[in-house]
Amino acid sequence: MRICLLSYRCYRYSGGQGIYIRYLSRSLRELGHDVEVISGPPYPELDNGIKLIKLPSLDLYSLPERQRFLINPRKVNSLPNFIEWLGVCCGFLTEPLTFGMRAYSFLHSNNRYKKYDVIHDNQSLSYSILKIKELGIPVVTTIHHPITIDRDLAIKAARSLWQEMGIRRWYSFANMQLNVAKKLSHFITGSQNSYRQIIDIFKLPKDSLRVIYDGVDSSVFTRVPEVGRSENRLLVINSGDTPLKGLKYLLEAVAALRSERKIELVIVGKPMKNGYTQGLVDCLGIDDCVTHVGQIDTAELVNQYSLATMVVVPSVYEGFGLPAAEAMCCSTPVISTTAGALPEIVGDAGILVSPADTRALVEAIAGLLDNPDRRRHLGEIGRRRVMDMFNWKNTAKETADVYREAIEYQNDFEAR
Repeated sequence: MRICLLSYRCYRYSGGQGIYIRYLSRSLRELGHDVEVISGPPYPELDNGIKLIKLPSLDLYSLPERQRFLINPRKVNSLPNFIEWLGVCCGFLTEPLTFGMRAYSFLHSNNRYKKYDVIHDNQSLSYSILKIKELGIPVVTTIHHPITIDRDLAIKAARSLWQEMGIRRWYSFANMQLNVAKKLSHFITGSQNSYRQIIDIFKLPKDSLRVIYDGVDSSVFTRVPEVGRSENRLLVINSGDTPLKGLKYLLEAVAALRSERKIELVIVGKPMKNGYTQGLVDCLGIDDCVTHVGQIDTAELVNQYSLATMVVVPSVYEGFGLPAAEAMCCSTPVISTTAGALPEIVGDAGILVSPADTRALVEAIAGLLDNPDRRRHLGEIGRRRVMDMFNWKNTAKETADVYREAIEYQNDFEAR
């Protein structure tokens, strides 16, 4: 098949969308399919032989806050650019909308869409996806999880009415996604938990949505033999500096534990300068035992998994929980909450605690720090679980099956 993957942004090493596009495209190509990726910035890292078509945007959120509003007026030279700039000025996230506009324009120009057998949208769910569908090309959409959950959790954590209003503006694109999904036919999600929530929130027919677990590349995510485990070193992956990731409760747990023992917390993810997390660190007075390493490449991430005594996933919600699976694949013991899909991923190969429960995290971390034999056992069974359940070859095979169903559905529709 000739496959086009669409993704409005693709961080290379943090955040699941870029990782999903990278490994899915590789695995589809290994099955013999012809794969191209159309992406907005930041662009993904792809294997040789997979064409990347870059759709530049203003990419205003990569700029310092003050500079976002003072761009050269000549750059606001198209409707998508104008909407993107206006959205930033008014506090709206318009990237899914404007990426869809650019993708449709590209595909429609010179009938480029005709070179593909299927279009796979990576949760932009833009109004323009419907226009792409109207061109007669089969469309499959991955919904990792409902963005309305992110919105509702952020609103719950808001500290003022003004902040709540800002959150509602930012997440207004979620309404677009709900409306667009109702007019599409084939969907993929990464867990049974996400399946239930998507069916409930999006009101989709149950047979339109397929559960296909994401994979982990076990040839890459494997413990580095020459790297020794550190003592009392906790690792957390914080791909978004938001309440959704539950880092507040882990930081509170670290503050409680440090009064009793030596402990270190390493945070991987977006810089937290002046952000939500940094304020908590300062308030708790634990800046001397918290290290933030920012965004790192895959090799360094594997190194960090290999160094860590354990990985903690304190999320209040997760649509899949890729860091838990990656850590387990590196034979690193995992403590995770029971939020979202995490129990599906971790199973009995890690320690599960209730979300938003600082005391439960304290007890689980202390208990595992004091039991090296259990840490070793969890590391061993965790790797076996990931290799058995979460591999990209299976992900690609099952995804290709959905493509074939979408193509057949489109052919039947045209024949009627």
